[in-house]
Amino acid sequence: MAKVIVFIAIVVVALILSAGLYTLWVGGDTAKSWSNRLMRWRVLAQFIAIIIIMIVLYATSPH
Repeated sequence: MAKVIVFIAIVVVALILSAGLYTLWVGGDTAKSWSNRLMRWRVLAQFIAIIIIMIVLYATSPH
């Protein structure tokens, strides 16, 4: 179960990153309105993914 949660967190970050790169590639008004917003979402998603990974590592390590 823990591996699935970590995988989902990583996929979410990758999808947001891909969407951000796509908006930069398209350019124009799309890039102006979405690039900064997607960057903030990616940073938040990365923070949450790191927290999830740290919790899983702590929970699965021998004490």
